[in-house]
Amino acid sequence: MAVPQLLVHEKKDTVGVVVIEGLKAGTDMLCVVTADNSSFKLKAKMDVPIGHKIALVDIKKGDTIWKYGQDIGIAKAKIAKGAHLHVHNVKTKRW
Repeated sequence: MAVPQLLVHEKKDTVGVVVIEGLKAGTDMLCVVTADNSSFKLKAKMDVPIGHKIALVDIKKGDTIWKYGQDIGIAKAKIAKGAHLHVHNVKTKRW
């Protein structure tokens, strides 16, 4: 059985979490949706550390970011499908 590189919690999520060390740009990732154990492929656009997020879709500046089926923040910039999300391009809506 193949080991996933990215976990997604809910079908509506727009990001997934890297679950392996050393994810490299160009990797054709196996992504698993934990809510229903479905899977899909997605190409990583850049190196991304373990525990960080990757966009599952193209995200426009101002779009809500969805993880765990919950609103976790807003995009501060355009984020391409397969790109890294972190403090440089995502902001909480709390402050």
